[in-house]
Amino acid sequence: MMERMRMDAALLVLFLGHLVTALEVPLDLPQPPTITHQSPKDYIIDPREDIVIHCDAKGKPHPSFSWTRNGTHLDIDEDPNVTFRPRSGTLVVDITRERVENYEGVYQCTARNKHGTAVSNNIVVRQPRSPLWSKEKIKPIVVQEGVSLVLPCRPPAGLPPPVIFWMDNNFERVPQSMRVSQSLNGDLYFSNVRREDSRNDYICYARFPYTQTIQQKQPITVRVLNQAPADERKPTFFIPSDSQTSKMVLKGQVLQMECIAEGLPTPEISWTKVSGDFPAKRTFFLHHKKTLRIVNVSESDAGDYRCTAINQLGSVHHTIHVTVKAAPYWISSPPRNLVLAPGESGVLTCRASGIPKPAIRWAMNGLAIENSPTDVSRKVEDDTIIFTDVQIGASAVYQCNISNEYGYLLSNAFVNVLSEPPRVLTPANKVYQVIKNHQALLDCSSFGSPIPKITWFKDSRSSTLDGDPYILHDNGTLEIRIAQDRNSGKYTCAARNMLGIDENHVYLEVKEPTRILRQPEYKVVQRGRSVVFECKVKHDPSLIPTMTWLKDDGELPDDERLVVDSDSLTITDVTENDAGVYTCIMNTTLDHDSASAELTVVERPDPPTDLELTDQKKRSVQLTWTPGDEHNSPIQKFLIQYEDSLHHRGHWHNLTEVPGTKTTAHLKLSPFVHYTFRVLALNAVGLSRPSFPSRLYKTDASAPDENPADVRGLGTEHNNLVISWKPLSGLQSNGPGLHYKVMWRQKRPGSEWTSVTVANNSKFVVSGTPTFVPYELKVQAANEHGDGPEPAVALGYSGEDLPIGAPENVQPVVLNSTLAEVHWDPVPPHLIRGYLKGYKVYYWKKHSLHKHNPEHMEKDILTLSGNHSHAMLPGLHPFSLYSFNVRVYNGKGEGPQSPDQQFKTPEGVPGPPTSLVVNNPNQDSLTLEWSPPHNRNGHITGYTLKYQPVNNSNELGPVEVLALPANETSVTLPNLKYSTRYKFYLNAKTFTGEGPAITQEAITTTDEGKSQTSLPIAWSPPRRPPPKARPASPFTNISSSVGEDGALISWEYWGPEKNIYVEYIVNDSEGEEEWQKEHVNGSQNVKLKGLKVGLSYRVRVVVKGHQDQPLHSSEELLVTVPAVASRQVDIATQGWFIGLMCAIALLILILLIICFIQRNKGGKYPVKEKEDAHTDPEFQPMKDDDCAFGEYSDNEDHKPLKGSRTPSNGTVKRDDSDDSLVDYGEGGDGQFNEDGSFIGQYSGKSVSRDTAEGHESSEAPSPITAINSLNSFV
Repeated sequence: MMERMRMDAALLVLFLGHLVTALEVPLDLPQPPTITHQSPKDYIIDPREDIVIHCDAKGKPHPSFSWTRNGTHLDIDEDPNVTFRPRSGTLVVDITRERVENYEGVYQCTARNKHGTAVSNNIVVRQPRSPLWSKEKIKPIVVQEGVSLVLPCRPPAGLPPPVIFWMDNNFERVPQSMRVSQSLNGDLYFSNVRREDSRNDYICYARFPYTQTIQQKQPITVRVLNQAPADERKPTFFIPSDSQTSKMVLKGQVLQMECIAEGLPTPEISWTKVSGDFPAKRTFFLHHKKTLRIVNVSESDAGDYRCTAINQLGSVHHTIHVTVKAAPYWISSPPRNLVLAPGESGVLTCRASGIPKPAIRWAMNGLAIENSPTDVSRKVEDDTIIFTDVQIGASAVYQCNISNEYGYLLSNAFVNVLSEPPRVLTPANKVYQVIKNHQALLDCSSFGSPIPKITWFKDSRSSTLDGDPYILHDNGTLEIRIAQDRNSGKYTCAARNMLGIDENHVYLEVKEPTRILRQPEYKVVQRGRSVVFECKVKHDPSLIPTMTWLKDDGELPDDERLVVDSDSLTITDVTENDAGVYTCIMNTTLDHDSASAELTVVERPDPPTDLELTDQKKRSVQLTWTPGDEHNSPIQKFLIQYEDSLHHRGHWHNLTEVPGTKTTAHLKLSPFVHYTFRVLALNAVGLSRPSFPSRLYKTDASAPDENPADVRGLGTEHNNLVISWKPLSGLQSNGPGLHYKVMWRQKRPGSEWTSVTVANNSKFVVSGTPTFVPYELKVQAANEHGDGPEPAVALGYSGEDLPIGAPENVQPVVLNSTLAEVHWDPVPPHLIRGYLKGYKVYYWKKHSLHKHNPEHMEKDILTLSGNHSHAMLPGLHPFSLYSFNVRVYNGKGEGPQSPDQQFKTPEGVPGPPTSLVVNNPNQDSLTLEWSPPHNRNGHITGYTLKYQPVNNSNELGPVEVLALPANETSVTLPNLKYSTRYKFYLNAKTFTGEGPAITQEAITTTDEGKSQTSLPIAWSPPRRPPPKARPASPFTNISSSVGEDGALISWEYWGPEKNIYVEYIVNDSEGEEEWQKEHVNGSQNVKLKGLKVGLSYRVRVVVKGHQDQPLHSSEELLVTVPAVASRQVDIATQGWFIGLMCAIALLILILLIICFIQRNKGGKYPVKEKEDAHTDPEFQPMKDDDCAFGEYSDNEDHKPLKGSRTPSNGTVKRDDSDDSLVDYGEGGDGQFNEDGSFIGQYSGKSVSRDTAEGHESSEAPSPITAINSLNSFV
């Protein structure tokens, strides 16, 4: 026995290799039948349609089918109503000619071919039943209020059982509650009845789902009497009736237990499990906890369950003992098909369980295995069949039947003995696409017998794929748990057994994941506005994305206001119905990503309603209201307003505010007011509309509670006192007849109060007061009901007068050339005669200490607020004489001045020279002329001239410094470089130091004879007004110099004012154009930049006073900016240009020579013939096709050349030289000598003479003329 057990164990270990997933045998290979589809075991048919009992199977060869009904063979040919579907075992029964009951029964299908036989489950076919309610007459039920009641339903038995519900005549469900409930059997239970339960239409309905019919019980009438209501009582159970019951339930089904109790008051039901806890996710309490439901019951749900009913008078308990049974169920899975090669071994296992333990029976090809032919290769041991050394022809279908009293399991599994080489079933060149960092599964489904071994290769097939990151499953699938970009590529799977090998190629593409980069955000939007939800997504470019928007997990409403773009959702004219959660979902064929955001639609709150006044008192009242809809934005506060219809009808005033959480306000009121209140609500959006006004509330009059505020005393004249105050409002008057008691007295010991009564006014004038004397003041409010409280005392002063004292001990202190300090003793208060406002220092420049400057009498005023004893005088002119005085001032005006005093400012640095002009530029020298500075600020001790060369790249060369004496206004600089631009800096000096410099630029020339090109083109020569007597205007010597960086405007100014501007405007501009301004910072020159080339400007210098009003203006100066300005050296002086011009001249010369040779027909022109030809000259016009260089015609040799000079009378002068060719030359300028050669072609003097004569000629230009013309253009 022990040896046999060891052999069995060895066989099991040997056969573990065949315990794999069921093999799919290709249909082109021989195989026993396999049932692929069958009807359920319990099949309730639809009586309105044909009966269809499914039985489909596959196999090779295709199986044939047969049926049994109630264990007897069903002969299809004998019943014309029963047919097979083509190539199927499915039965179709036509019930139009037969009753359905004739085809009820237990059916079983058999599918067979030469390799075996498979059988189906036993299929119980039944028709549904929906019987009618039996006729009965139900008497009305009359009960006393408070007793319990049961309305029976007792529906007819149907197949399947009906669904029960109670309704009335209007098809409205009977309301159920803790007191009224329907049991599982359909009865309606009342724990206690009430008067409202009286009705005559309690109707029980039964709905039969398969037949789609509803049966109705006769209505039940219930009358509840209240003549002698029932007493209160503790609970007792309707259901269950005993103290303990038992219940059996099958594993996997639903367990339902109910406890319904009666009592008064209505009892409450609770549940506990005595031996443990409820399964949390499978437990549900229904019908107000009267029903306990546990779904998908397991063995652990067995035990005792206790329900408790309790009210104020006591409780009652009931225990339900639950046992769990189980129909047979598979422990792992049903037996799997077994494919073996000849000589192999294998195992069929049929492992199941149940409560009680089920019995296992084996069959082969539909026959009990004990009745089947003996096979030495087969051994049956309980739930296992062991096959050893199988051979061809041993194929069969084995049935495993497991059953107990609660059900059965039937499974077919074949053993197919085949000898087949491997084949890969996965489609070739299949492309797998996965998302990066996700799992990749590459399928290699194969078949072969013996079972093939699977190996995988990638790309070059250098090695098998085994180990991290690859996992090879038993079914041949290659798994990559976390796919990366490097895993993309071509993969090869090879299936190999002893009979051969088969390969297949697949491809893996790793794609970038879809990610939402910018998620939609939570939005709060006011109704009527627009909102945009953004949803920007990144995805793999090779995948086609699809954007979908959802609202509250459903489709977007079909509304044109919702516009979906590629990366956003826009909602216009938002309404409250648009509120919700919006989700954007980006789908690709491989993955998706989603994000959600909520939209909250807000609006101003609705106005409050139902205003009520309570707790009414003389000076207060309580206001309550009901808030309106806040529209998703919490109310922050309520604003309470009132209207005083007695004093300000139609005007609403703010009274108070309360937090948004309150709906009442205690309002403090004023006497003698007719109040009407209204309330407004405020949220984050804004204020609501006002509520409807409350009813009118009147308060009684009383004496004033307060006195006027802001009592003041000021004098408008030196001998009066004006007492003023802020009058009380109508709301503050507290009653009719409002008036004021005005009281005053001088603030000194022993003064008595003087009073007067004033009505309808807010001031009173006291006359005859001394000047600027302090007074104590009081103003008291009063009305017909009495006086207000005692008023507070205010202080005031009578009127001011001009000061009568001047500051004394006034002393100046000069700090530097532009700053001085003035000191004085303050004026005593009694001499000020008013409120001290401050001091004023008047100062003015009498004249400069330089002999050339005139007197200046314009005064400057320095105003100091408050009590001061010194002041700084800034912005003074150096080397000048100043006068000044000091005055005190009050609210009335200025007092007398202090005696005038003088001080002198020391020398300062001078201003820049007024002008700097470059004259007489030569090849190696320039002459500079300048004018002394306008602001000398002392004695000029000399000038400093600095200059340096500037190359074509605007780089500055070394600086040369030259000191010049004070009496010089010009200097000539020798030994300069020719054709070089220089920059000059000139400044003046005093004993204090050097002043700012004026700059200028100039270029030395290349040819001493060309004086017209000595200055840079970008210059305009300075223009100066002619010398004349000093004008009435303080401006003299106004000049301009136009350079490449702007126009330098210079002038001399003799006035004291410092607010100087230079104004300019385009000449001939339209009237609406304004003058442009350039402020001058203390100098006497300014450079105007940004002027447009080619335009002329009118320029003037303007001085303005303290109020920005023009005081003086200079004469207008016309400044022209040249149209062509260049920093480059004249092109005519460049070597490359001179060479080019020489080449052109030589080419023209050669052309002239060739032309003359052609005209002379190859001979030399004889002078004698030419002289004879002059006897009778005759002028003829040249033909268009003649030579263009002044040559003569072959036919008319005696005629002068075209373009030759002749007298105005048309004759040739006979006194010219007879032995020359002047008369036939180019313009008569001696360009040929007597032997016919050219002369003077490159003579500068000839050109100069030509230009100087200024004749007008139409002859062709000579080369030198062309060169000069081009130079002037450049």
